[in-house]
Amino acid sequence: MAAITGLYAALCALVLLGLAVRVSWVRRRAGINLGDGGDPALQRAIRAHANAAENMPLALVLLLAVELAGAAGWLLHAAGIALVAGRILHGWGLNRSAGASFGRVTGMALTWGVMGVLAGAALAAAAGLALP
Repeated sequence: MAAITGLYAALCALVLLGLAVRVSWVRRRAGINLGDGGDPALQRAIRAHANAAENMPLALVLLLAVELAGAAGWLLHAAGIALVAGRILHGWGLNRSAGASFGRVTGMALTWGVMGVLAGAALAAAAGLALP
């Protein structure tokens, strides 16, 4: 079993659930049942949720591939923690402001960094190289 990936997949699911609930709350407060109605807060909430849904699956697939290839637990946990932190920061930052913010920029940097490191590790494993 890929227990480490399972842990971070569950945490990512909770982050995604939290972002979905936020969309519902903003939607209810604005009285908008479908679409965004041009409401800036709802637009940000929808994009924060969608961005997480767009980025988390690939990162988790890469985490699983690297775990199954035998990567060290420290690498897997570092990647998982950075992914979850990045998604939380990005969602928080985007829900607060449409412009560049600490949360948005740091969250995406963490997410893309994780995907880059894990993609490199997966390529190394596919080439038969030993993983840390």
